[in-house]
Amino acid sequence: MSGRAPSDGYTRRDGDGRKERLITRDVALIMAATFFFMTASMMSGPIIAGFAHTLGANGALMGFIAGALSLAALFCRPVAGRLSDRTSKRVLAVVGGALYLITNVWYAYASNPASLLAARIVNGVGFACISVCLSTWLSTLLPLSRMGAGMGLYGTMNALAQAFGPDLGIRISKAVSYRAAFLTASAMAVLVVVCVLCIRDAGRPYAARTAEKGRRLRLSALFEPKVIPIALIFMMFGIPYFANQSFIVDYAAHMQVPFGVSVFFPIYALVLLAVRIVLRNWFDTKSFLFFLMLCTVGDVAMLLSLAHLRSFWMLALAAVMTAGGYGLMSSVTQAKAVLIAGKARSGMANTTYYAGIDLGMFLGPLIGGLLFGGVPIAWFYPALLVTMPIAWAIYLPFRRTINGALPRS
Repeated sequence: MSGRAPSDGYTRRDGDGRKERLITRDVALIMAATFFFMTASMMSGPIIAGFAHTLGANGALMGFIAGALSLAALFCRPVAGRLSDRTSKRVLAVVGGALYLITNVWYAYASNPASLLAARIVNGVGFACISVCLSTWLSTLLPLSRMGAGMGLYGTMNALAQAFGPDLGIRISKAVSYRAAFLTASAMAVLVVVCVLCIRDAGRPYAARTAEKGRRLRLSALFEPKVIPIALIFMMFGIPYFANQSFIVDYAAHMQVPFGVSVFFPIYALVLLAVRIVLRNWFDTKSFLFFLMLCTVGDVAMLLSLAHLRSFWMLALAAVMTAGGYGLMSSVTQAKAVLIAGKARSGMANTTYYAGIDLGMFLGPLIGGLLFGGVPIAWFYPALLVTMPIAWAIYLPFRRTINGALPRS
């Protein structure tokens, strides 16, 4: 009879027989903080452009205000990543949560587009701080052997927020007002700060740092070079997702789809939640190549389903395939980024990973807009298929480094 203790998927024993718990009190609090933070972010995302219009912004300025958060976050992430590796993550998370509270109140009382744009930029700074900080903090609390499963469960908080946040923001803005929606998001930011302050682990730097030599600005001071291919691969999966997020309603209107398409995102988020729980052990046992093949099939099936959107079942199929494409790749690439960089560089690893998200969030709507106005509408989704061969072209030269990454302290 084997002496190995049974595993329930959430608790394992290390090589010395000690229990390695996946869900601890601090891990659960970080996941709760992530849910509230992402919900606050998702609440403002689909309504900010409409609110800008009510303040007098034209179409171009509406789009710029909506995208200002991701652009600000992109430029702030390198600083946030360095800080998360060198300072208390609790302090950084509280600062990020406080900025979210301030900017959502600012949104609610903004009186002109310039004020709203300024608030959006400050919101991007908070987004950069708290997103990198929470994911990095979590990675330092997880056993290395359970990094994939832990980051997968962390991703479920994002999936739930994607299902809950946009719907809540739209409903409150329509039933009450835009300002009421932003004030509700402010309450979510307060809950983020409360969760962070209840975490016992202060999130101090994982490894002591030696003084940096020289004054030259190096790439490694801004991003983790070994993680850049991972971030670029994920960016290729992000471009179709965010293009679809921005244009699915307009696409459906042009194609005269006889049913509502907003249900796409709740279906996607709920399926992703189930998939991440069911496959939680795969993240630590299957290779990156396995997931790249699986997620490529998912993304291709998503785009083809949307290109032939004639029934609700095709919409549901596209949502399910999105969970198996972009959704799974989100967890896989984030866990792989931390494994490649090691825990001492986990802040910069997450900074680089999130830079891929920021670029996808920016390029997806931009490319989608160019396609929407520049090609026949029937070619909108098929044209986005080009992202998949590009993802593979990025992977192939770096496949040995990516697939050979082992847990590092």
